Amino acid sequence: MRRPRVKVPPGHAQAYYHCVSRVVGREFLLGETEKEQFVRYMRLYEKLYGLRVISYAVMSNHFHVLVEVPQRPDDSKLPDDAGLVAHVRSCLGDEAATELEWELSHYRGQGNDKSAEELRERWFSRMWDISRYMKVLKQRFTQWFNGRHNRRGTLWEDRFRSVLVEGKGAAIKTMAAYIDLNPVRAEICQDPKDYRWCSYGEALAGGKLAQNALQWLQSFRVDSLGGVELAPDSDTAGVSNKEALERWRCYLFGVPFTENSREEELQKEKQGGKAHVFRVRISREKALEVMKEGGRLKRSDYLRCRVRYFSDGAALGSKSFVEEVFQSAREHFSPKREDGSRPLRGLEVVPKPQRIYNLRQLQKDVVT
Repeated sequence: MRRPRVKVPPGHAQAYYHCVSRVVGREFLLGETEKEQFVRYMRLYEKLYGLRVISYAVMSNHFHVLVEVPQRPDDSKLPDDAGLVAHVRSCLGDEAATELEWELSHYRGQGNDKSAEELRERWFSRMWDISRYMKVLKQRFTQWFNGRHNRRGTLWEDRFRSVLVEGKGAAIKTMAAYIDLNPVRAEICQDPKDYRWCSYGEALAGGKLAQNALQWLQSFRVDSLGGVELAPDSDTAGVSNKEALERWRCYLFGVPFTENSREEELQKEKQGGKAHVFRVRISREKALEVMKEGGRLKRSDYLRCRVRYFSDGAALGSKSFVEEVFQSAREHFSPKREDGSRPLRGLEVVPKPQRIYNLRQLQKDVVT
């Protein structure tokens, strides 16, 4: 029986979902051209449906996308006919916009406002919805892929999986970093800056949408080594692209951020040493050994493992956030279950208010 997808509880202005989908048979079918095309479609429907991609990584047989989904505006705040047509034109071009404009004008001219509103609703019902976004993204890419490779049938092995993520503090930054480090875990590269099809690589290449997302992430100051969420700091307001990239790089690799972080890194390289940011990923065997002995990994090492909590944990965030999600979806859990939050195993010990929790306590293969 298919498990219901966990959605954000009422009262939240935005929801954040980590979405994962794998190629059928887990074959390595996505080359450079395919990854470029997937990113184009991802950005196209992100704009069309009013969402925001915070972090992503497109791999050879699967993808990860962390998406911000705003609540649908009240009907009174939805764009009028002209506004909707202009939005469609900016995303899909003149042909789709002209067809929509003609249909709306035709219905309005007949005094058939009911049909006009139904047409508008067909467009609006696709927006501000993670399920519709992922469905269209995967379907459209499949059509393009099958046409290019003269194949038929499904490209993806199943519906997408998703984890609801708390949109602040350690949870959102940890998840975004985990996604950016995918090519490192896959041993494609030692540094995600060298991988073009992840959000960090795009930001370094000058992509404005990826840079804006990184700047937004800087508003949540979390110590990269201890995992402690620091008090809000005025220096996160108006952070430049350059500094946002430096801060994120330090966070990815567990290096304390200083004004001279990059200079210190380069100096180590000149002296024949290896900068902290070029550590290779920790092995699964080593991670399991550390956890078995009761030890705790640093956050930066933990994120170099494939951790199932980030794709199978259902909801990720502070204890209060996960409890709120649990209560809003109480009917989907056993009556015997008294509470919802479960601490992530293996992560370093941090003060309780800053710990990350999830909705499902995974019993096997937490690190794979």
